[in-house]
Amino acid sequence: MAVLVPPLRRGGVAPLRLREFLAGLGARMSLFSPQRRSVSALGPATRPEGAVLPRTVALVGLMGAGKTAVGKRLAARLGLRFVDADEEIEVAAGCTIEEYFLAHGEAAFRDGERRVIARLLEQPAHILATGGGAFIDPITRGLMRGRVITVWLRADLDVLVARTARRNNRPLLKQGKSPRDVLEGLIAHRYPIYTEADLTVNSDDCSVEDMVDRVLAAVERHLGQSLAVSSPVPELVEESSKTARPKP
Repeated sequence: MAVLVPPLRRGGVAPLRLREFLAGLGARMSLFSPQRRSVSALGPATRPEGAVLPRTVALVGLMGAGKTAVGKRLAARLGLRFVDADEEIEVAAGCTIEEYFLAHGEAAFRDGERRVIARLLEQPAHILATGGGAFIDPITRGLMRGRVITVWLRADLDVLVARTARRNNRPLLKQGKSPRDVLEGLIAHRYPIYTEADLTVNSDDCSVEDMVDRVLAAVERHLGQSLAVSSPVPELVEESSKTARPKP
């Protein structure tokens, strides 16, 4: 069962014993045991013979950088599980991130996000897509440092504006300002922090598979060894050819 958050109601937000939720969140994480399939896990795929990734690869970057699209295909190529941290947070909270932001604000969300990511970092090596603000939190960043390989998918403003326009469920883009102005402010604030990631890979208008190739090459250079990989998964390649660029 999931941690339940009272639903939003017309005319206001239903009250929530937020302190109890946050205090109990760590204990409730046992619900997501290794035996229980994660809602965001893609796989486990068939592992290529000899493929060994010593620790989790965590993709970081702003919304629209392509973390989920690239992460799913990277996991398939390496025969590993893919986990979307935002989806895990929604399962733990029992509501969408947008609803949680509206009900409790960003500070409370970051606290819950920190707990979920700490639990995910204890799992065997996998590909982890994090939310745009996760790496900005100094405690979460400290948890990741040295335990995972962090890869910043860096995208220019115009690319981010185009990609984020395809979805309307991003709380930070619903604050009264234009999405471009919000993203420009986030770039100014967050990009200097993202530079602390182990690796930086430019995310532009290339195909998803090209992005996966770039990330793989960067990880291999970082490790000083080649990783055995599978051929691109057919259904993912077909989807990639239709989209021609990473989804947000």
